[in-house]
Amino acid sequence: MEPLLLVEDKTELRAMLRKALERNGFRVEEASDGSAAIQKIRAKRYQMVVTDLKMPGASGLEVLRESKQADSTIPVILLTAYGSVEEAVSAMKEGAFDFIQKPVDLEHLKLLVERATRQQELLRENLILREEFSARYGFPRIVGESDVMKAVSHQLQRVAPTEATVLLLGESGTGKELFARAVHHLSNRREQPIIALNCAAIPEGLVENELFGHERGAFTGAGNRKAGKIEMAQRGTLFLDEIGELPLASQAKLLRVLEERCFERVGGTQSIEVDVRIIVATNRDLAGRVREKLFREDLYFRISAVPLTIPPLRERGGDLVLLAAHFLEQFGREFGKGQLFLNDSARRQLLSYPWPGKQFPCERKVLLQILFPILFPGKAAWKTSAIARNCTSNAFCSKTPFANVAGTKLAPPKNWALHPKRC
Repeated sequence: MEPLLLVEDKTELRAMLRKALERNGFRVEEASDGSAAIQKIRAKRYQMVVTDLKMPGASGLEVLRESKQADSTIPVILLTAYGSVEEAVSAMKEGAFDFIQKPVDLEHLKLLVERATRQQELLRENLILREEFSARYGFPRIVGESDVMKAVSHQLQRVAPTEATVLLLGESGTGKELFARAVHHLSNRREQPIIALNCAAIPEGLVENELFGHERGAFTGAGNRKAGKIEMAQRGTLFLDEIGELPLASQAKLLRVLEERCFERVGGTQSIEVDVRIIVATNRDLAGRVREKLFREDLYFRISAVPLTIPPLRERGGDLVLLAAHFLEQFGREFGKGQLFLNDSARRQLLSYPWPGKQFPCERKVLLQILFPILFPGKAAWKTSAIARNCTSNAFCSKTPFANVAGTKLAPPKNWALHPKRC
């Protein structure tokens, strides 16, 4: 179990409190002032924090804020003198667990710490239940154990509980929407909706209508008022994919939403207040587009405060085998093939192929290996290398479901219901 962090600038009181807490079975680390405590909190995880409210340098309130930024669930107990009770009450509104007045009643402190510990245990049990529920009912599962993926996941977990706008960077197909949904599910807005909009998939003239909605009579055919994506995401999260494709006029209005938390529908004059967290993603060089005057500089600086770069598949080492095994398990279940495993030969071929950076070709490859014997009984399975060569072929996304292999075009099977018309 993680230690408790005790923050008190008076040496004798700090020593007395430490002995009392250790006598009751708690592991204790000390900090002699608020600034030292903040450094410790940034470097290490603690079970809880017990801090004096008024200290030289950083105050107990700053320690509280830093603790909540590092982990929104960590309990913080404040030690306060009689004259600063009002400040302690204000701190509780900012998320402090409780406060205790000086001179410290050791028995009271023990009860508070034990209560905070029980609350932490209940929170963790609840998170485990949520994880099990989410795994069963659609929580975005991010597969990866490489160092680069662990680093991105660590950043994601730190930023998710905050209200910061997140910029997801990476090549097409690296799973940016998956990460956006993970940020949402790990945030305090998880009970509210996450609404996604691909800015590149909507004609320029319709982007504002999709984002902000419209009033009745705003344009020909607008017979009724329509809520836009921002309004639909109220109290939740809005994910804007391909933000680099957003027209300049719409960029100005999005900037206002980020700065003032309000907007007007198309054709409307009433300002609508909105409480929404915005996550954006792009595979473009936004800084370059700013230089080319294709993207607003003020919006760029507003959304790029917390950038997360999603690594391509070719930089993720052994994650390739994990992804293939994940897809194999998923498709085997969906197509009734039972529990399937990758043999050593398949692993070697997967690792030797120079993947283009996306995980989707890997997914299609595993899918085809499973579907081939279902769709073409008695036929020899395609060689892994042949499928790999065609994984990036446009034929996989055309009306003809399968690509040519060795120059032979395979006829569609009679049982067309099993046949995926598109990838």
